[in-house]
Amino acid sequence: MDHTISIAAQNFVRVRQQTEALARGLSDADATVQSMPDASPVKWHLAHTSWFFEEFMLVPAYGEAVRFHPKYAYLFNSYYDSVGARHARPMRGMLTRPSLAEISAYRAAVDARMGDLLEERPGAAQTLLALGLAHEQQHQELLLTDILHLFAQNPLHPALPAAETQSAPNIGAAPLKWRTYSGGRFDIGHTGDGFAFDSEGPRHAVLVGDFALAQRAVTCGEWLEFMQAGGYEKPEYWLSDGFHVAQNEGWCAPLYWQEAGAAWQTMTLQGLQSVNPDAPVCHISFYEAEAYARWAGARLPTEQEWEIAAQGEEMNGHFADRSRFHPAPQSDPGQTYLYGDVWEWTASPFMPYPGFKAAKGAVGEYNGKFMSGQMVLRGGSCATPAQHMRASYRNFFHPDKRWQFSGLRLAKDL
Repeated sequence: MDHTISIAAQNFVRVRQQTEALARGLSDADATVQSMPDASPVKWHLAHTSWFFEEFMLVPAYGEAVRFHPKYAYLFNSYYDSVGARHARPMRGMLTRPSLAEISAYRAAVDARMGDLLEERPGAAQTLLALGLAHEQQHQELLLTDILHLFAQNPLHPALPAAETQSAPNIGAAPLKWRTYSGGRFDIGHTGDGFAFDSEGPRHAVLVGDFALAQRAVTCGEWLEFMQAGGYEKPEYWLSDGFHVAQNEGWCAPLYWQEAGAAWQTMTLQGLQSVNPDAPVCHISFYEAEAYARWAGARLPTEQEWEIAAQGEEMNGHFADRSRFHPAPQSDPGQTYLYGDVWEWTASPFMPYPGFKAAKGAVGEYNGKFMSGQMVLRGGSCATPAQHMRASYRNFFHPDKRWQFSGLRLAKDL
């Protein structure tokens, strides 16, 4: 077998096995229930990531007869209008059938066919393969965030079987220090080496002024100070839309926090835990992050500033590879923790870069159709696979969303 294709096949097997490892130990009921319209059941994630390879690689190579089940294209299409009709997203939790065992059989069949394809056609669709694996890694992260939201609705506070049971080391956060950056003309966006999503390019020049970034993310202890100062009740810190949402939804703390006497606890994938004041705060919306930054006399960084700072920096935070799936204190005062632990909200809307063009066909719907009304996050989190991250990666969500592992870093003008 060609060496390049052998590496591709090994990478395919590795990513597919990582997904299955996250779901190991879950019951059919765990994998079926949908806790809210934004979240999807574990079974759906397992099936949809298989459908992607079947739809975009196996059917074009072998024809319609290769499909595992004639209805799966309808059940497990996510948002590809060019492909055809699909089951309504808010109704995914109603799919008691196929069972988890049947979904496992579907994955195994797709894996076997993909193994044949990678061996028989060494040069075929390598770009699509890379996209499919990156897509699966995105769903590994979504699987974790969605199952956490589901388990948080359960008074028994169950833990994910795949999560490590050990607690974070008892170390403090590094002091809040600022790193300064001189302004000027910079190039940002993907360089063209290795895989990137279409929204990460084209590479282009930007102008920024002098700025400073905090060397670590805002901690839970610092967020408690915001709460104690009445941060959730004072409209002067908030965007109008954000204050309206916070009041209507009754926000008074990050998602999953609950009072326990004089202390606070939070739901994690290890079950209910005491809030660690030294760990980065997470499960906050853009609106909350922006309000905190105003209260702190600072602002959120733009995505251009974040990427300029991140270029060449070590990826030294905590990623999903550690299997804790919960932020840990960023303790080294000599480090700039730009990656891992929590996704960091930026002040930038998710918009196309100059010269952006969506790909032809259904895969062109991957990012371009969502470039409206959402805000950019950078850096990855404790639920992100480490090999999935790079300086140019742009995540995006609507400004009111809180169920992702999202936090913030402060910035200021100089």
